Amino acid sequence: MQLTDFFIFSSLMSSINQLLLEAKSVTKYFGTITALENVNLKIHAGECLGVVGDNGAGKSTLMKVLSGLYKPSAGSLFFDGKEEILESPKDSQNLGLEMVYQDLALAGNLPIGENIFLGREPTKNIGLLKFLDYKKIKELTDAHLGKLKINVKSADQKVEELSGGQRQAVAIARSTAFNAKVVIMDEPTAALAIKEVGKVLDLINSLKKTGVGVIVISHRMDDIFAVCDRVMALFQGTNFAESELSKTSRDEVIGWIMGKK
Repeated sequence: MQLTDFFIFSSLMSSINQLLLEAKSVTKYFGTITALENVNLKIHAGECLGVVGDNGAGKSTLMKVLSGLYKPSAGSLFFDGKEEILESPKDSQNLGLEMVYQDLALAGNLPIGENIFLGREPTKNIGLLKFLDYKKIKELTDAHLGKLKINVKSADQKVEELSGGQRQAVAIARSTAFNAKVVIMDEPTAALAIKEVGKVLDLINSLKKTGVGVIVISHRMDDIFAVCDRVMALFQGTNFAESELSKTSRDEVIGWIMGKK
């Protein structure tokens, strides 16, 4: 290996290992109910973390805290090593964190491109007025879908015409269109056909290769063991167990979900 190649490789590895997001002792109360208690979480660049737990374990609450939808009752959030206080989901987006919800939150009657850039559309000036730049939207969409190897007929195709897997891919494309550093996915393969599940998992692996940190919430052990590097289990709102995937098994992780070690 030449010296220049060595420095490029070292720089890439340093970037891949970068700690992007850390939650320390996050606690969340809803009145007298404790939804989360002293929960810790880390995600590095190019890493996929699986988060598992039974219904009511605190998974969704934790993700809503990370994405700025809920303010923690106690604890701290760090982005790129700097403590941040999130007042809204917009704050987390500005820091490079995007959330892909289970319902996808796509507008079926709008084309793919307009869904990807919804609320952040490129514009052009004509005189004193601003108009949406549809040509730019299509160009940027085609380039982004090509980068992620997402196959659709056209950026002008309406979302309601897409399959379930294609809609999930569009939701992921939207989350990564603005230089996202961390993407949280809530049950990304729920209700998808087997062939479409594979395409979504391939897309997650592609994101990892670009240095994006991915957090996947899933009940599907096959998905967790296909794309994740680490898995952490929540039980009754607390950290219960955590391991590298290579050092655990499906049966053990299923046991964690039920509160067994």
